[in-house]
Amino acid sequence: MTTTPPPPPPTSITTTSTSTSPTAEEGISRREFTKYDKTISYLDAGPADGPLLVFVHGWPAIAATWTTQLRGFSALGFRVVAPDMPGYGASGPKRQEKGEYALEKVVAQMLQLLRHVERSEAVWIGHGWGAGVVWALLAHNPEVCLGVVAMAVPYRTLEMGVPELLKYANRDLYPEAEYPHAQWSHHIFYQDPDNYAKAIDFFDTHVEGFLRFVYSRRPDADVEQDRDKPALTANVAKNGGWFKDGDGGAESLPKTEDLGESLVDEETHKALVEAFTSGGFWAPTAYNLNDDANLQWCEDWSVNEGVVSVPVLFVEALNDAVVGTHNSTICDPMKSYCRRLTTVSIGAGHWVALEAPQETNAAILRWIACELPEERAWPWGKKNPLKKNE
Repeated sequence: MTTTPPPPPPTSITTTSTSTSPTAEEGISRREFTKYDKTISYLDAGPADGPLLVFVHGWPAIAATWTTQLRGFSALGFRVVAPDMPGYGASGPKRQEKGEYALEKVVAQMLQLLRHVERSEAVWIGHGWGAGVVWALLAHNPEVCLGVVAMAVPYRTLEMGVPELLKYANRDLYPEAEYPHAQWSHHIFYQDPDNYAKAIDFFDTHVEGFLRFVYSRRPDADVEQDRDKPALTANVAKNGGWFKDGDGGAESLPKTEDLGESLVDEETHKALVEAFTSGGFWAPTAYNLNDDANLQWCEDWSVNEGVVSVPVLFVEALNDAVVGTHNSTICDPMKSYCRRLTTVSIGAGHWVALEAPQETNAAILRWIACELPEERAWPWGKKNPLKKNE
């Protein structure tokens, strides 16, 4: 186990700013800062004084997967920032003790990012594990949240750990005797150190192929056929791996020709492969190893016992086979705890912002225009087309 060194004095901070090609040509810059020996690298675009939107990616992603959103919203006059999350891409820490990837630590780094860009609040937009981070940030630091957008993963679920997720499992689809951990068995698989090492070794050995699989679009026919069938992840623990059939044979990826079209362009795919080849999957996947710490932090330290009055937009991915909002009660706690909740349902899979970027961007923009205070959330000097006549 690695012991984390004590932090340097608060004044110990270095900041660098660099541009990268080709995104720099499109107005997107790569910047980074280091504090307490931890570096956060992020993409930055839009006017410096525009309302701030922070895009928080999930697993296994990098900041560049938000490029469509960064281009679109910066062109409208918003300041947009997308970090490589701690342990991903060019951000640290890399392969540290698992507690470095507990939500309390990750949220602290997001707060440092906010201070670094010299802002006191932002609209925080998260997807997948990034939604879990944003939900935890909202629960503990609502004062820095002008609004929150979560994609695919609803409130008080993933950030609370597998036991909480299982409360909302569809036991008709996942009978407890056969699927004790429902669709979340991959999380359980990771929690055994030997299995975790085996999973990381497989991911690290098959970076290009695994990312091709993760970012492939499921054909519409498969979506309909599999809508009420157990997700692939339901058998990971039982079979001993993501792509094992339980017969003891070697684990192997699906053939490339059997995959749907890619949800990312070749430039983004190349950036993903480079990021995970260089940094590996250990740190990104370690977000799954802190259920107990995350639950205790959320239960003991959430403001107002987790009830939030900040405006929230939930972008539901109707075809997400793993989260399964369409056939479970997983959204129930969000509906109970979020006082100003807007839900938009989009017919797309888990990677909703990649599969349906225009619909996703339109939903976010309309919500900002209708639900957030214009003087703080709308670009100065720009007409809000949805502002009501007074």
